[in-house]
Amino acid sequence: MKSTHHHRAPLISASSSSSSSSQNHSFVSRLLLLLTLLPVSLACLAFILQWRGGGLADPASASVRSSTSVPGGSDLNHEVFPGMETVSSVSPKSHQSSSDCSNLARSSSPSFPYYGDWKFGVDTSLKPKICITTSTSAGLDQILPWMFYHKVLGVSTFFLFVEGKAATPSISKVLESIPGVKVIYRTKELEEKQAKSRIWNETWLSSFFYKPCNYELFVKQSLNMEMAIVMARDAGMDWILHLDTDELIYPAGAREYSLRRLLLDVPPNVDMVIFPNYESSVERDDIKDPFTEVSMFKKNYDHLPKDTYFGMYKEATRNNPNYFLTYGNGKSVARVQDHLRPNGAHRWHNYMKTPNEIKLEEAAVLHYTYAKFSDLTSRRDRCGCKPTKEDVKRCFMLDFDRSAFIIASTATEEEMLSWYREHVVWGDKEVKTKLIRKGILTRIYSPMVVIQALKESGVFSSVVSSVSTNLSKKKFLSSIHKNNSSRSTASETLPSKENKSEGISARHLLGDESAIPPLSPPGMEHARFVTED
Repeated sequence: MKSTHHHRAPLISASSSSSSSSQNHSFVSRLLLLLTLLPVSLACLAFILQWRGGGLADPASASVRSSTSVPGGSDLNHEVFPGMETVSSVSPKSHQSSSDCSNLARSSSPSFPYYGDWKFGVDTSLKPKICITTSTSAGLDQILPWMFYHKVLGVSTFFLFVEGKAATPSISKVLESIPGVKVIYRTKELEEKQAKSRIWNETWLSSFFYKPCNYELFVKQSLNMEMAIVMARDAGMDWILHLDTDELIYPAGAREYSLRRLLLDVPPNVDMVIFPNYESSVERDDIKDPFTEVSMFKKNYDHLPKDTYFGMYKEATRNNPNYFLTYGNGKSVARVQDHLRPNGAHRWHNYMKTPNEIKLEEAAVLHYTYAKFSDLTSRRDRCGCKPTKEDVKRCFMLDFDRSAFIIASTATEEEMLSWYREHVVWGDKEVKTKLIRKGILTRIYSPMVVIQALKESGVFSSVVSSVSTNLSKKKFLSSIHKNNSSRSTASETLPSKENKSEGISARHLLGDESAIPPLSPPGMEHARFVTED
């Protein structure tokens, strides 16, 4: 018995050890299975949440943080786009719309406002009411992104004085179909009406009369602005802004990415707000769509420390005539009030008082000038001056415009491209990096993100297609014939010197200040005076 028990004891011990090992192996297997399933489950959960619209915002809108509304109406967060809080409250019916513009985001994540569809039916109760006036001959590829970008910023009304390409039926019909847009054609009737303007009898614009090219455009813009003031008052507007279609407002410093919010915070005693301009700094010579391809800008003198501006002046200018290629004195928005008048394309004034104005420390006008190589020839083709140093002074106010016109008129395509690369394109990475670190150059992506989102949503294509679907072919062709015949008698020039001889002799000194032309930023000759101050 002892012998038998002695031989069976090891068998029992081995069996116990085997059982323990099996249990350990089973535990490890379960643990590994749990560790494998856990991340997979979390990934599936994240996918479901994102699919349902509760996921993370996409990187393009990461910088546009949502605002959380609380019962008191206060914002708990950061920079937001106007109307963002209404995106998630779009009715089910709007989601079922056949238009791909009804709700760009289609989720509750932060996005740009779409106000229901591409028509941007802005709430008429929103204050302040802002309008933009412009004189343009551009095409839809430039006007539509420019216009809808500013609609996102809260601009409700546009007064478009069109001629050239912009006045053709295929373009003007589209513009007329957009709510809040009034299209004014340069017809014979318009010119006759503007020929009777009091401006011709005043001195503040007289130095620009009867000169070609940019001077003639400057006078046209001023006369159009005068008419836009009356339209703005009749439409109940609070603010009016003159802006070219190669310029975008950049409302930095506002509590949300909104021109409306920016002006809402302006003290009531302020009559005019000046936006210093930043100038586009292109990095390629093959830019096709500046609004979505250009992100680098040169900052204005007013937004830089003076020692930095003058200390880096040579590197920033790159042997060009001035710090900026074109103007450097910004644009302004004026409060619509009695006796308001234009003071050239860059400022407003008042017949009865000196306006109380402020200059913004962060917000700016982004000027996309000479952003495309084709801008060289397009500017040349609009002007009939001789390409000589003497004659271009009659036609252009700024030195760079004069140089560019001469090059475009005398050089070969290859020579023009070489000149463009040397004077306009920023190709030297070392210089760019240095100027970005010093704050001379800066990156601005917000307009690019907004316009790209609008484009990808189909807003622009919806605007165009709506015109062709709403008008029958016969009616559309009839409207083209009617518009062409009505405009065929329109003169393309302002009143001649002979026609206005009586007005000149009777001119009186109403408003003794001269109109403010496009001015270059301060040059090195100003450095000594700034230092002494």
